[in-house]
Amino acid sequence: MQIFRENKNSLQALVLTGLFAAIIYIGIWVLRIPVPAMVGRPFIHFGNTLTAVAILYLGYRNGMIAGIIGLGGFDLLNGYAATSWLTMLEVVVASVLTAVYRGMHYQDSKRNIIILGIIAGVTKIFTTYCVSIVEALMVGTSFKVALVGAFVSLPATVINSISTAICTPILYFALRDASRLIIKKVR
Repeated sequence: MQIFRENKNSLQALVLTGLFAAIIYIGIWVLRIPVPAMVGRPFIHFGNTLTAVAILYLGYRNGMIAGIIGLGGFDLLNGYAATSWLTMLEVVVASVLTAVYRGMHYQDSKRNIIILGIIAGVTKIFTTYCVSIVEALMVGTSFKVALVGAFVSLPATVINSISTAICTPILYFALRDASRLIIKKVR
């Protein structure tokens, strides 16, 4: 919604940023399915999907902030504090999504949002692979072993990315349509 991207400092946009941060945290906390991996403790969750929706809905800055707070807050409060700083790579996802969306002139057609969901999933695979390499290096493995270990640990990320590609358009349009109805009734 263009309203929230343009008025990023309005009270309404700031409240929605906090709300999205809480929803992202809850989206990870409520549904998380651990997956065995050589590096880290990956799990399947909806945090990435909700972060992509926040970025599309709120714009670059507020969507990224909501993602960092929601994902980083979960990490800090649930035993991932040592690597929670790596959540800052949400800047990459936010930057890529925003650049492509800007290239689409912010047209939220079904085709464009589906493409953006796929791009969010693919970008998340890349950033998670990089995070896994850093995590492996932090515990003292060699670079080659870190590369292989990170690659072998990608199944949860691929599942999360497929979920992001499918669920982002569904959630975005549901939220967009609901907010249009609410705004229409309020005015």
